[in-house]
Amino acid sequence: MTTEAIVLEKRPAAADGWENYRLFTLESGVLSALRRQGKKNSAAAVPLDLFDEVEISLESANEGRSWFIREARVRTRHVEIGRSYEALLAASALARLIGRNPVGPESRAAVGALLREAFAAFATRDRPDIVLLKSVYRFARDEGYPVRQEWLASVPKAERPAVLDLLTRPGTGSPASAAEVAAWQRRLGDYLRAEADLVID
Repeated sequence: MTTEAIVLEKRPAAADGWENYRLFTLESGVLSALRRQGKKNSAAAVPLDLFDEVEISLESANEGRSWFIREARVRTRHVEIGRSYEALLAASALARLIGRNPVGPESRAAVGALLREAFAAFATRDRPDIVLLKSVYRFARDEGYPVRQEWLASVPKAERPAVLDLLTRPGTGSPASAAEVAAWQRRLGDYLRAEADLVID
């Protein structure tokens, strides 16, 4: 299978030389794939990094229960995310959310678009906390959870206009402080743990 994928997780090579990746693909959703470390200076040795958008060739000998990466070509790499600790934490939190929750076939195109837009924003915007809050909200909403009707209604009335402004305003421009955004993120996480069938850190 040749497909486009986004790298959500990367584990270092074990003693036997295999690296373990968690990928998001439009065809299969989230899957794990092994890749043998290539020799230096070979095409197979091109490293894959977190949040890379790649064109990838996968093989399975057991009808998709396990996958092996045969070839990979990086199409987009968000190196800027790694230069900001806050952006790296936020992008990793979103990757874990998507990687730990099944995404049905009908939702995969929307989740793929969300990941591409969010990782690009983490790399270029100065408020990764806002990118994360908007991304988690969008993911939950698109998965059918009534976050606007229930979660937003649970936010203290005095804060509700600011939350709604943040969620609907393009980009990351917002007068909300980091402390306010962190509090809303915690409240959203608590709601999703209690009311949604989602695994949340």
